[in-house]
Amino acid sequence: MSEKKPLTRAEQVRLRRAQQNEKEVRKVATQATKPMVKVTSRTPTVPLSSVQNTKNERRYNIALGSPEFHLNKPKINLPKFSMPRMPHFRANWRMGALILAFVLITALVLAFQLPYFYVPSANVFGNTRISAEEINGIIGVSGQNIFTLKPDELERRLRLNYPEITSAQVDVYLPNVVYVTVVERQPVLLWQQGSEYTWVDASGVAFRPRGEAAGLVVVNAVDAPPAGVNTTNDPYSPPPFIQKELVDAATALAPLVPAGSTLSYSNAEGFNFKDPQGWTAAFGTSANDMALKIRVYQALVASLNQRGKTPIFISVIHPDGPYYRMTQTTEIEDEEN
Repeated sequence: MSEKKPLTRAEQVRLRRAQQNEKEVRKVATQATKPMVKVTSRTPTVPLSSVQNTKNERRYNIALGSPEFHLNKPKINLPKFSMPRMPHFRANWRMGALILAFVLITALVLAFQLPYFYVPSANVFGNTRISAEEINGIIGVSGQNIFTLKPDELERRLRLNYPEITSAQVDVYLPNVVYVTVVERQPVLLWQQGSEYTWVDASGVAFRPRGEAAGLVVVNAVDAPPAGVNTTNDPYSPPPFIQKELVDAATALAPLVPAGSTLSYSNAEGFNFKDPQGWTAAFGTSANDMALKIRVYQALVASLNQRGKTPIFISVIHPDGPYYRMTQTTEIEDEEN
């Protein structure tokens, strides 16, 4: 009896394929011999399956005599790419605080050690009588670190040392620039009293003379004038040396003073001057009616000259009641005489 040889692998594959094809043919033949359900528009389609379909759908069965074919989805193996992993930093507030402190300390050391941040001198603007060297000497910024300067303190120092400055502004810029802008008072009076003299501006503030100023009204004072009242909100402005009304009266009367004469001041007669014709003219201290006093005085002098009279004293302190005193007698004659 001969032994049965085992099937090779190829024969096994062919046998398995033949059995599968035979099975599919029998399945198709079975489906083709099944009775078809009559489909009409009047009666609903009843499926032949024992399981009732809950969905209201129509089903059509078509018999095909060809075997079923199954296509398998091809598998494509794509290469995998992986993103590089970023390093993970753990937040540490202590380390951050140490780094910040180190940066700040380094910046402070550099700010106070580098010569780049030290001021050579201040740039001064607006000064006409006070020199830039004087201002630099008062504020003392030369050789100072820019971060230690206080503009408000420098402005205060300037105003307290120089009454002739009405305003001062100090601007500081990195790395080492300082700008000083000042506004100086403009004198209108040269007030002399004894051996002392001073300049006075239009508000009555006195300050020491510097150099020369053209157009000043010179006043020789016998008595000290009444002090003025500070009406400004400037805390560094000095109190007025003289009332503003007196300054206005002196400047209004100055054009009437004859050449070669000097305007004088006394508490009794106010402003007065010596006329070259030999009399003293007194005008008082009021500035409101100074223009009227001047017109009354000129009219009175014209009347006296026309009558050939030479008084020794003329007073228009009260313009509604002027009078003069003659040389021959001490009797006071009214203008109406």
